[in-house]
Amino acid sequence: IKKYNIHISLNLSMADIKDENISKAIFSKLDNFDKPNNLTIELLETENFLDYDYVSDFCLKLRTYGVKIALDDFGSGYSNFAHIMNLPIDFIKIDASLISNIDRDEFSKLMVETIVTLSKKLNIYTVAEFVSSKEIYETIKELGIDYAQGYYFGKPLDAKESNFDLDKED
Repeated sequence: IKKYNIHISLNLSMADIKDENISKAIFSKLDNFDKPNNLTIELLETENFLDYDYVSDFCLKLRTYGVKIALDDFGSGYSNFAHIMNLPIDFIKIDASLISNIDRDEFSKLMVETIVTLSKKLNIYTVAEFVSSKEIYETIKELGIDYAQGYYFGKPLDAKESNFDLDKED
């Protein structure tokens, strides 16, 4: 974030959140970090979130630094809707299983449309994962999804292969 002045996401599981050493390290770094609003924590393995108070407190503390919270793989499990009601979420990343064939599957399209409608009412941004074609991209745009990621835009690159100036010192 500091070197390239970019926004990044860091994936954390329930095990990571409950690990005292990891938690302490994160907050210690944030105490001396000048661009925490360029960081998003993505919550993984949300089926394991049985202790909402603990996870919510962790997320609320992150937000005091300006860190954003994303719920990853939304739509892949049954308890996802409970998560957005019990946790301070900024982004919902809609699972690839719903996005990958949304241009051909009416059920996926209906599910995503429902997620987008609810998210907008809750002031939560939506992100489509696994956008791999123009047809998928056009469909998610039509549904009002806020952000998209996937091979349609480009494959993941190492920073050395990207357009970043690796010698820049800011």
